[in-house]
Amino acid sequence: MNKILMIVAPINFRDEELFEPKNIFETNGLIVDIAAKDVNKAKGMLGATVDIKFRLKEVNVEEYDAVIFVGGSGATVYFYDEEAHRILRRAYELKKIIGGICIAPSILANSGILKGKKATSFPSEKDSLIKMGVEYSGEAVTVDGNIVTANGPKAAKKFGEEIIKLLMQKNKG
Repeated sequence: MNKILMIVAPINFRDEELFEPKNIFETNGLIVDIAAKDVNKAKGMLGATVDIKFRLKEVNVEEYDAVIFVGGSGATVYFYDEEAHRILRRAYELKKIIGGICIAPSILANSGILKGKKATSFPSEKDSLIKMGVEYSGEAVTVDGNIVTANGPKAAKKFGEEIIKLLMQKNKG
């Protein structure tokens, strides 16, 4: 059974970017855990709330097949967060599937794992990604190896579907 960790901002995560992929993952029989920084319940930009299973410092990356950072204006809290970067670097070392949607690809870039990779993001992050050595695609969803990035809420469904495809390929191999 595959397990996915989705990391949201404590406040102002983007609701669709959490719930649309999460629904796709659960429909495909995956277990989804949600983590955030220092809260028991997180609140989305559109008003949804979600229970948090783990705080970032409690996350054991080895337990997951994929680690996904959800966007929304609150995701800036992770741009320079050492725990978030530790999780990403460990997931990258272990060849886990890694995802970031909306502004969250900047978290991936700031951790160092996107250098030399092709990625996309919400347009506001384009220059930041390029400065971090990312080949910016501008696409709705971009897959480079085991890293999936997406540009925002309208791409949330395709983002989830691409992560499922990678998990299915990994399971076959």
